[in-house]
Amino acid sequence: MASRTSFSVAGTLRYAAIILYVLFALFPIYWLVKIAITPDRLIYTEGTHIWPSTFTLDNFTSVLFLTDFLVYFKNSMIVSLGTAFFTTLVATAAGYAFSRFHFRGKAIIIALMLITQMFPLLMIIAPIYKIMAGLRLLDSLTGLIIVYTAFNVPFATFLMQGFFDGIPKDLEEAAMIDGCTRFEALRKVIFPLTLPGLAATLGFIFTAAWSELLFALMLINSDDKMTFPVGLKTFVSKFAVDWGQMMAAGTLALIPSCIFFILIQRFLVQGLTAGAVKG
Repeated sequence: MASRTSFSVAGTLRYAAIILYVLFALFPIYWLVKIAITPDRLIYTEGTHIWPSTFTLDNFTSVLFLTDFLVYFKNSMIVSLGTAFFTTLVATAAGYAFSRFHFRGKAIIIALMLITQMFPLLMIIAPIYKIMAGLRLLDSLTGLIIVYTAFNVPFATFLMQGFFDGIPKDLEEAAMIDGCTRFEALRKVIFPLTLPGLAATLGFIFTAAWSELLFALMLINSDDKMTFPVGLKTFVSKFAVDWGQMMAAGTLALIPSCIFFILIQRFLVQGLTAGAVKG
């Protein structure tokens, strides 16, 4: 009886901790939506209330039809999807090479990739700006994709290498003994097993590119090329901040990430549960 009671208490405390963590994590999103649907006249008078006495969708309609939000939204989608695709493509090839092959200079290359992650962005923004200016890629979504890809490839490579390291080499060797080339073994045997890793990498890179501000702010000048994080500053004037429209824009910006993770959720769950059925 005592053991059952202690087990029940432990389980209750565990679920209570999980609930508190979820509430803590979701509270900023709740507050974002709450301000977005609060009428402008009540934002300062009822700003600290848990829920406004009345709500409105005027901020959303204003953002969608009276601002350039859709332009910023489209630009962010192009940059984020392009960055996620090219980064994952390069990282998958590099991660496979680091996992399966031993070659001269491998340790040096890995060390150099790690070093690139140690420099503060503020230290390298000026050289990057000069390089992009020399390539005539300033104020260009293509240039932004190239920069994002370059900075995300090292981490994504180590992430994919970890997934490849978790797949036994015997599977490839067995496939090649049966007549497959290395590329065919990779495509038919290894690639399906790395779908959870690809999904995790795509999700991370997409989110990182979607929310990045510094490079987008420094490398983009034209209003029609601004991404969503930079476009948010248009809601801040010299003497006031349009909190309602800014929060409405932030709420709308959550939609692509939510849809993206819903689409890849199945692969993420497979990755989390794969180890439970082995052995």
